[in-house]
Amino acid sequence: MNFKKIFLFLLLNCSYSSFAQKDGYWDKERATTKEIIVSAGDRITVRTEDLPVGTTEIVYRITLLDENQQMTNSLVSLLKAIPDPYGIGQGSAGAVFLMSKISGDDKCTYAIFTSDTNAKKYIDNGKVNDACFSQNEPLSKDAKRLSIDKSSCLQGNTSTVWFGFESKNWLLKQKIVLEVVPWVDTKLNRGWNQDNKNEIVSLCKTSAMAQKMANSDDFCVCILDKIMKQYRYTEYQKLLVIEKTKVYKDFGNACYNDASISKNVYNDLRTQANSLIKLQKYNEAIPKLNAIITAGKATALDYSSIGYSYILTKQYAKAIKFLKEGEKLDDTELLVKLNLAHAYLVSDDYSQAKAIYKKYQSQNVTDSLSWVDKTKQDFALFQKKGLPSSDFDRVLRLYN
Repeated sequence: MNFKKIFLFLLLNCSYSSFAQKDGYWDKERATTKEIIVSAGDRITVRTEDLPVGTTEIVYRITLLDENQQMTNSLVSLLKAIPDPYGIGQGSAGAVFLMSKISGDDKCTYAIFTSDTNAKKYIDNGKVNDACFSQNEPLSKDAKRLSIDKSSCLQGNTSTVWFGFESKNWLLKQKIVLEVVPWVDTKLNRGWNQDNKNEIVSLCKTSAMAQKMANSDDFCVCILDKIMKQYRYTEYQKLLVIEKTKVYKDFGNACYNDASISKNVYNDLRTQANSLIKLQKYNEAIPKLNAIITAGKATALDYSSIGYSYILTKQYAKAIKFLKEGEKLDDTELLVKLNLAHAYLVSDDYSQAKAIYKKYQSQNVTDSLSWVDKTKQDFALFQKKGLPSSDFDRVLRLYN
């Protein structure tokens, strides 16, 4: 029983570790390994190698060596056994693993700075007020992990850090080995930080395509994802304006035609058009409905709406044309039928209109609105808008 419990615990622990792993790599090519000689009681600063774009963590090790001592294992070689920083961040065991197996009797204090100016001040006065991290207790070796989430040493666009050391041996010089290895996030390594992403999204939000949408978030994120996948940020920045315009246009068209996004786009246009019709802004509703129809995404109700809008803007021939197309799409949609009857009536074709009015007078155009009541509502609006009304009473008498 105990064996089963132990096995289950190990299985869960391994599963948790595998899911916790981060997508990135230890960049041994840009690791810093320096052996520094510090004079007795002196202070010195050491600049690391430039940290690669996308650095989210660094692991460093400081080891003080006696004369002729050599490091037994480099920090890079130790990190090969750790897939990602999670393995170090689990507690003191991770740091102990990284510790050098040797060290001398000498001790030092140290501090970490994010600017050369503050590092030089440290050499002059020994103060660590401007340090992003300081170790004030003298020690002979140390190893730590600094994360962008938890340390000010890696905030913003930090590309280099400076280590300042102060010798606590007042008689003899010291030999210090500094090793720093950066962890590079694969996605961030492409240079797309929050500001860069916002730059693309802001440009998208002002585009003509985005303006057609009530909510353009998915559309803009789609464009951003395609640009980030195709280009590193530095590559994108080097493009000519005309090249950026083409890239944006091509990706915009691809995203606009994406099934899920286009569905939202046309739903947004439909909602906007219906709202404009309720506000009796028919001239503004027509282009939005036309955009849906031209894209081949129209329903019979879209044809009904545009036909209705053409009637109220006294464009009767266009109304009849679109309503007939709506009939072909769905011959059972009675709002299309009713608006077609209206279009015939106001364009002085009473006989065509009469046949439609009589045929469907006993039905409902929606689940709660009768054909007759909708006719009366429409006639009242038509009269108010000054449409030809000489045959309205003749139609209403048909219903009696």
